[in-house]
Order: sequence, then C-alpha cells, then structure tokens
Amino acid sequence: MKKKEESGVLYRKYRPQGWKDVVGQDHIVSVLENQIKLGNLAHAYLFSGSRGTGKTSVARIFAREVGTTPEDLYELDAASNRGIDDVREIREAVNTLPFVSKYKVYIFDEVHMLTRDAWNAFLKTLEEPPKHVIFILATTELEKVPETVISRCQTFVFRKPNQKILREFGEGVAKKEGVKLLPEAAELIALLGDGSFRDSHGILEKILSSTNEKEITREEVENVTGAPRAELVRNVLEAIVKNNLEKGLNAVALAREGNVDMKVFSKMILERMRFLFLLRLKAGLENHILAETSEDDFEFLKKLAGEANGSLTSETLVRFIEAFENSGRSTLPELSLELALTDSIKTV
Repeated sequence: MKKKEESGVLYRKYRPQGWKDVVGQDHIVSVLENQIKLGNLAHAYLFSGSRGTGKTSVARIFAREVGTTPEDLYELDAASNRGIDDVREIREAVNTLPFVSKYKVYIFDEVHMLTRDAWNAFLKTLEEPPKHVIFILATTELEKVPETVISRCQTFVFRKPNQKILREFGEGVAKKEGVKLLPEAAELIALLGDGSFRDSHGILEKILSSTNEKEITREEVENVTGAPRAELVRNVLEAIVKNNLEKGLNAVALAREGNVDMKVFSKMILERMRFLFLLRLKAGLENHILAETSEDDFEFLKKLAGEANGSLTSETLVRFIEAFENSGRSTLPELSLELALTDSIKTV
C-alpha cells in the first residue's frame, strides 16, 4: 500500500516527530501517552478536526510509540481508496501478522470519503480486528462518519490552534530558519493560517522563498500573500466609529484595486471589530486582546474604542459577520462589505 506524500518543504521538515513537538493538543497527547504507558490500547481510534491540526502527525507518533516500524505502518487516503474492493483488500491483509512489530497500524485519512458499501464491509473488521491490528481513522468532516463507526472507536477532537499559538509557532519555525518575524508579520501569518499549522507553514515558506531578508515585516507578508494592508482595515473601523462612509468605501475600493481576497479582508475587519467592541464594553479582556494583537494594533484599537460610544453595536457585528459569510458567494465579493458599511453607518 502506497504511503502518502506531503507537499511543502517546511511542513515536512518541522512535522512533529514526538509528543513534545505536538502543539495545542495537550488534551489528546496526555491521554494517548498514558494509554501506551499502561498498555491500555484501543483497537480503533477516530481523530477529527479541521485541516492541518495534526491528526496524521499524532497518528504516526502514536504508531511509533507503540513500537510499529515503517514496514508495519500502512497509510491510506480514503478519497482514493474508498470503494468496497479496497476495503475487502484491507480486510484480508489485516489477518497476516506484522513483519517485525507487535502491532500493524492502519491510518485512514479523510475516512468520511468511504462509500456506504465500503463502510458496511469494514464494520465487522473495525469492531473485532485481530489483536495485532490498530486502526486510526482521521477526518475533517465527522458529521459524515456513520454513527455505527463512531461508536466502535475511541474518538478525539483536535482543536484549531488560536492565533497566539499560531503566531508563536510561526516565530519558532522562522527562528529555526535563521529569520526573525517581526510581531505584526507573525500576527498576519497566524491570521492567514486560519487555524491550520499546515497552512501557516505554507504561507511562511512562500515568504521565506521570496526574500533574502533576515527580518520579515508585515509589509513583506502583505506583498507576498496579497493580504490587505493594515491601514485599510483600520480605515474601515474608523469609518464606522466616526460615521464616515466615504472613508470606508474608499478602503474597500483600494482593496479591490489591489486584488485583495475579500474573504480575507472581511475576516480581518471582523476580527478587529470584535476586539474593538469588547474594548468599548470594558469587559476586562484587555490582556486577552493584547495577546492576540501587536502592541501597535492594540493601542490603535484601545484609542478608537474610547471614541466609539454608540456607533459600534452588536447589530454592526452581525452585519459584518454576514458580509464575511457572503463575500465568497458573490460575483462581486466587495459588494457584501459595501452593503455592511452602508447599513452600519446609515443607522447610527
């Protein structure tokens, strides 16, 4: 059975090799470590969570920690091996003993892609595999996995890393590569990574391959990724707080002219708007917000929050949530932001 190949030099280079390298999944690592230590292993595990959160990496580490060598580790992509014939082949193969290890470990990636017939053929083997076999199923869409399968597995939900974790992760990888990410650059990479270590690796690799600079600025990240300039996000926020529709619409127009991804632009506005709203409410979350933003950005938001008064409401946030959700559906993605701005400023 052919092993999968990963793309991305940094992703391969810095993929977790042991439990100590796994970031943001302590609730899973501690349980698996204890099971191995006590010898209380399950015959089937189900790892779910969004892309790039470490499911396959943890599965490989687990296999290594139970003493499975590469000869007895099998990785399959259910998107390519999804039919009943593929499952029948596996069902027969599990009965043969491992080459040199105590356990044969089968890792199924994107397991929700299996057909109904394939699942039906697999259920009995999944429920009562030979003692030398451990199945690890991984999926980004748990809701598509049959309940009959979930009930036969120990399930673990992988958390999306927050921006603080992704920022520190990016800074750490850059440092290993001999490069320093300035705070605002690291913050932007974390935001663009969208809760995925793999995506953050990819963005960082793209940036590092396009420059010889030893210090990476936010402007460098913006130029390479096409992310909106911080100034444009700030202009939208100021437009709402200061009731200046022209300033807000101009910011959207400049983003469009710069071929900025409006989905990313909407997300950046929405995230900063949330922080601004929380600061205006004086909800005691300043330390949390400071941990998620650069010092300069935090000072800007704090100052603007003092001017917001009633110009920033929960209804405004709802309009921009809708703009974010709709920005990828329209042939004119900027229209959602323009409407949100018009409605928000008009009703102040």
